[in-house]
Amino acid sequence: MLATLWHEAGYEPTLMTVGRLAWPVLMALDLNTMRHGTTLLKRGFAKMQEGGVIMDVVTPEQAHVAEDAGATAVMALERVPADIRADGGVARMSHPQLIKGIIETTSIPVMAKARIGHSGEARVLEALGVDMIDESEVLTPADPFYHIPKDEFSIPFVCGCTSLGEAVRRIQEGAAMIRTKGEAGTGNVVSAVQHARLVDEEIRFLQTCGADARETAIGTIVDGYRGLEQKSVLGVELQQTPFGTIEQCEAGVREVVEEVRILGRLPVVTFSAGGIATPADAALLMQHGLDGIFVGSGIFKSEDPTTTASAIVLATHHFSDPDKVVEASEMMAKPMSGLELDDLDVRYEERGS
Repeated sequence: MLATLWHEAGYEPTLMTVGRLAWPVLMALDLNTMRHGTTLLKRGFAKMQEGGVIMDVVTPEQAHVAEDAGATAVMALERVPADIRADGGVARMSHPQLIKGIIETTSIPVMAKARIGHSGEARVLEALGVDMIDESEVLTPADPFYHIPKDEFSIPFVCGCTSLGEAVRRIQEGAAMIRTKGEAGTGNVVSAVQHARLVDEEIRFLQTCGADARETAIGTIVDGYRGLEQKSVLGVELQQTPFGTIEQCEAGVREVVEEVRILGRLPVVTFSAGGIATPADAALLMQHGLDGIFVGSGIFKSEDPTTTASAIVLATHHFSDPDKVVEASEMMAKPMSGLELDDLDVRYEERGS
């Protein structure tokens, strides 16, 4: 009976899929031709993670810990960022068998990391059936000039940013979610806070500045695509990028900037990442207006990962309730040891700007 009423009203129940997930939605009949992988679907999948915690895991057992704690998704990788940082060398996409094992063991979405600019790794991850790709500065960048052209893929991407300009470029390239870069693997939240504050202030600037200042800002953001020109000793004047001509990039940037100006925020879900190690850290970033939290080393480098995972989820869900954050803080044992940023040999946040 209900299906008949839907049909008569011009709607049809349809299963829409992103990665491994499918969910029923009501769609007008003339929208049933909407293909898998549209911007609407990609951003819609990212929206489903809003308010949640996404946890790095390296084994199926850790994926179970994350799911039981209430994580909205897991990030499958071979080593948490703290170990990647400690081991040094070139960090690449995780082995397919590891990713498959985590996909098979959990019912929540599974994400995985690809190197910045490495479309080959991204194609492998898409074929494996992950639900979202993180084009991540934690891995060793493959392309010093450009990120992956994300609109060419059917699954959504999340990308990091340290400023509004980075965020705008990634969104115009097709990113469905943005996260602060922070400084992963340190247990030090200062960079994540810096990036959140800077993006927020630059959005406020776009909303209040005059037309001339806004045009200057757009030009500065577009100049982020001209790194190849700056490296050339022949005076190359860039005409083409993986995302189209410079003129097309400028048009895309201009469109995103206008969305930001009208909305007063980024037009995609925006998470915090990098250095979050305690429930109070998670609450702090949520209080800065972020939509959710990525936690990597902070959980599985703590003394008791099971209680730490549950505590960070609790604090994220109740970030505005001090009593709940106290409760979450009392749940966990000793957090991971932290690193001072001045002591780091490699700053991940500086990669892929």
